[in-house]
Amino acid sequence: MKAQTEEKQISQHLVLKHGQKRVIVKRQRSYNLVLDSACKHFPSISRDEVTFQTNQLDVCDGHYVDITAEIWDDAVDLLNIVEVTRRAESISSVPLPNISLPNNQPGPSQFNEQYSSNDGNVTIKLVFPSGEIQTAKISRWPNLLLMLIKYWDNVPLLSGQFWLGCLMGLCGVIMHANRRIRSYTMEDCDCFPVYEDGPFVRKPVIYLYSPSEIDVSVTLSLIPEWSLSVIYPVVAIEDHGQRLEWNVRTHQDGSLTEHYSGLDVSYLFWEAELNLQAFPQSSASKPQLVDTFNPISSTLYDTDSIVIPADKVTVYLDKSLKVLGLHTEARTSFITYWLPYILKHEYIALRFVRQAAYERTASLHISPQPDVVTRVCMLFKGIRQEHLANWANAQMRAEKDVDWWVDVVGVDPARASDVTLFRVLEWGGMEVPI
Repeated sequence: MKAQTEEKQISQHLVLKHGQKRVIVKRQRSYNLVLDSACKHFPSISRDEVTFQTNQLDVCDGHYVDITAEIWDDAVDLLNIVEVTRRAESISSVPLPNISLPNNQPGPSQFNEQYSSNDGNVTIKLVFPSGEIQTAKISRWPNLLLMLIKYWDNVPLLSGQFWLGCLMGLCGVIMHANRRIRSYTMEDCDCFPVYEDGPFVRKPVIYLYSPSEIDVSVTLSLIPEWSLSVIYPVVAIEDHGQRLEWNVRTHQDGSLTEHYSGLDVSYLFWEAELNLQAFPQSSASKPQLVDTFNPISSTLYDTDSIVIPADKVTVYLDKSLKVLGLHTEARTSFITYWLPYILKHEYIALRFVRQAAYERTASLHISPQPDVVTRVCMLFKGIRQEHLANWANAQMRAEKDVDWWVDVVGVDPARASDVTLFRVLEWGGMEVPI
């Protein structure tokens, strides 16, 4: 590995990272000296718990792996950032706090007894909302909630469910807090980001444009994995939160009058959240069709997305949305709605969902039938600078002309702008957990 470093000048400094905190330290060939620096700058981790990790080397295959003292001298010249994490030798050796648990949860004594089982252990990595990565060597017997209590100070005890997504591109899974860990498929070295909530589809708005005033029925039907959470104008929601119908009258200025309430609105609005009851109690994932959009399993890859700095997203989005058929007001509303979510990140990976796949997830039935329907749904997620090397193709793709999105989404911009036609336009999006 050292031979590879001779081709470029090696920085005299190294970045140590723990959670959101980063510290530049001197690049030391002595493992113990770097350990001293880590303990100095991250005093919350005791010396005997400190573990160094990286996913930057090719041999890591994208996984975070421990950097041992034996390999430190060989690896240090190839690294720019080193994750400082807390080693967990055994959960059962750490006393649990005296807390109130949800109904049917075993207490700490039962927890420790379960961890003494010889059913086998598995070592996983948990990535928390703060960005901190912790290694957890766990028994397969205890329930998820008690395992998270040990590793997550702010675990919400009353929610009873958590979103764990797999960092390696496999399906995420809703993991229920009162189920045994052994009921989920977890293998050694699996890495899971932990969230209190899963992804939401936000701000889909539906515009209706007709050359003359007409009465229109708009029916929205969602797949079981989604439930409607917010709608406007408010109408009855049926089929366990998966279906609604608006009846409106169009006007030539683009506004709508909803018949039940008499409200005059610019568009129809809906949002949806994950329907936790629809998911199986296992993390085993089924193969996804290429032309499939599912709120729990859809993500972004180097092969289908673009990656750009967050401060350049607005210009890129305006160009892309324009070629996809969004008029000025729709583009402005789209960008200003998502901008606060985007600017929280250094870099953004984004892609637009194929319209046919989106339709199978959120079916839209409109009567009388429109001449053209344009539905634009964006998926995006934040990318850290140290992970940009994994997105080389997506970064190059961002330099291309944006016209290629027209074929990806499957829209007809010319007909979408023809004022002589009855046209429907919808836009929305979803931030994918990192």
